Amino acid sequence: MNILIAPNSYKGSLTAFEAALAIEKGVKKIFPGAKTVKAPLADGGDGTMEIMVSATGGKIRTAKVTGPLNHKITAKYGVSGNGKTFFLEMAEASGLKLVPEKKRNPMLTTTRGVGELINIAMHDGARKIVLGIGGSATNDGGAGLAAALGYKLLNRNGKEIAGGGFGLVELDRIENIEILKKFKKLEIIVACDVNNLLCGNSGASRIFGPQKGAGPAMVEVLDKALLKYAKIIKRDLGVNVFGLKGGGAAGGLGAGLFAFTGARLQKGINIVMGVSNIEEKIKNADLVITGEGQIDTQTLFGKVPVGVALLAKKYRVPVLCLAGKIGDMNEKIYSAGISAIVPLVDGPVTLEFAMKNASALLTEATARTFMIIKKIKLRA
Repeated sequence: MNILIAPNSYKGSLTAFEAALAIEKGVKKIFPGAKTVKAPLADGGDGTMEIMVSATGGKIRTAKVTGPLNHKITAKYGVSGNGKTFFLEMAEASGLKLVPEKKRNPMLTTTRGVGELINIAMHDGARKIVLGIGGSATNDGGAGLAAALGYKLLNRNGKEIAGGGFGLVELDRIENIEILKKFKKLEIIVACDVNNLLCGNSGASRIFGPQKGAGPAMVEVLDKALLKYAKIIKRDLGVNVFGLKGGGAAGGLGAGLFAFTGARLQKGINIVMGVSNIEEKIKNADLVITGEGQIDTQTLFGKVPVGVALLAKKYRVPVLCLAGKIGDMNEKIYSAGISAIVPLVDGPVTLEFAMKNASALLTEATARTFMIIKKIKLRA
């Protein structure tokens, strides 16, 4: 049996590399002779940078940048083996993981550090930047990033606006727009895992604001601020971000990168799968195992399990999905090519227990499933 193990990270518990090892351990418990190939994946969220570095034989570096709460932090970034492509991850500079729960407030958190990472990459000779934008703590539309790149975001009095979503409320105009010219020789690809627009009912503020600390009243303020921001971008830069798919990703950073750097937004899973040569590995597999922390309706929009399943479906390879949690689910997940979904836990446990013991639970869930497969094979 040739088994391809291609999971995403299990957010807050396991990296994709750790998950792949735990799954392999479960397979080997039941089928010691099975041939396993580990190909950990990501979709633009946490872990994307490390997977891209590993796939290209690159190196990880560190730099001091401005964190989401406007204080200096150390962020990791990657450089490909040939030194021409830089892999950045917004979660390293402006991620939710960097903000204690009690301090989460998207009116204040900034994307300035992401802009600083881009400046570092450009200074070091990058010809291409791949930037994963999952896991953000921000809702500033990339205004902080723009300021770090040298744009002037000014209020009516000609003073620079404050950082965070609050600053957008007082934004009147954008100056230094000639800065966009310096990005013409640099290719920036944004690895995005959602298709949400910048504003409106499916926009950045309403869909993702609450998980970043925004209450209902704040969500309304932020959404109106992003709407005004989009109008000013169109007026001053001549760039339309209103209907941009993925523009609402990372609190509107998708739209900001498109407007201020000319970046192209692509599905993160497609970028990572291309670099990882996953299609060739699927061709040679009898079974693909994937998974992530939660499977729900959002899984259909560019997440790892469905990205893998759609490719496996092309070659009629069955796909087993191991999920930390099964949320509100759409039956289209199965028609996308996932053969079965197995939850990690086999009884009532606390979230704290599940996250703390995720590796062992993942191994045991894999072993349980393969015991069933073994019994079926024996009867056949």
